Amino acid sequence: MVKILIVDDSMFMRRILINILNKAGFNDIIEAENGKEAIQKFKREKPDLVLLDIVMKDEYGTDVLKDIMKIDPNAKVVMISSVGQEAIIKEILESGASDFIVKPFKEEQIISVIKKVLK
Repeated sequence: MVKILIVDDSMFMRRILINILNKAGFNDIIEAENGKEAIQKFKREKPDLVLLDIVMKDEYGTDVLKDIMKIDPNAKVVMISSVGQEAIIKEILESGASDFIVKPFKEEQIISVIKKVLK
């Protein structure tokens, strides 16, 4: 079973992602609402995939991504954000992100990217 960690400071967004994932058959889901909690849960739970928001209150998602990649250089991390600037996308891909999804997203887009990254 695939274990997915969702990191977003918005409970509403975490709920949307959980519903999408559940419909697609992904049921082993862990949530974190900030960067510190995300790193703790990543170390403890060793998820197969991380869905990580870029803009969060306490820590920028790009910093969390870099911390995750230090822990596990093979980690699969998909960044999700309404910030779609090319410079940021380039930075996260160079930092080790597997892919990037821009909000607002479609349900099919989330599932398609997850399946591609988990191959």
